[in-house]
Amino acid sequence: MLKVKDLTIEPLFREVNFCVPRGEIVTLMGPSGSGKSTLFAWMVGALSDDFQARGELWLDARRCDGLPVESRGLGILFQDALLFEPFSVGQNLLLALPEHIVGRARREAVEQALDSAGLSGHYASDPATLSGGERARVSLLRALLAEPQALLLDEPFSRLDKTLRIAFREWVFDSVRARNIPVVLVTHDEDDIPPGGELIEISRWQ
Repeated sequence: MLKVKDLTIEPLFREVNFCVPRGEIVTLMGPSGSGKSTLFAWMVGALSDDFQARGELWLDARRCDGLPVESRGLGILFQDALLFEPFSVGQNLLLALPEHIVGRARREAVEQALDSAGLSGHYASDPATLSGGERARVSLLRALLAEPQALLLDEPFSRLDKTLRIAFREWVFDSVRARNIPVVLVTHDEDDIPPGGELIEISRWQ
């Protein structure tokens, strides 16, 4: 379970509390300027010094808010597909794999992930040659291959056209639920809310 406890970020929020059980997706929604990105930055450990924050972030029984981002156990997917252009698609994904996966199993894990996303044959592809939807799928695969304990999605569908957005959204929700991890989705678009998922309006904390 992912839990935010007694979070105050001056001057935006006071005493914010919510939790996300494993296998569930909680959507944080609000208009531009409502503080969504600031809350997200605090969760990932990248809050600007312009803000004063106090509160706790928990993953199961482990408190994470005092840890560097790489030690928090969080997977992160941003609205822009941030891939390393000098490397192939496969190399981008290999970089995400945990160290306990070794030898030929590393290549096999990446190939299986690409196949699951409908990207078979793209292991050696240059990321610059991919479509927007393909790049988005590779970005999510990279986040999931790191075996995160929770996943944070920051406006992951906003750069996609309507048709592609619908298909990618369904694939994302199916993929993260299959891994039974808690997911926080930050968005300004009510169409992004997953069926059956909890919705939290940012304005209720202000």
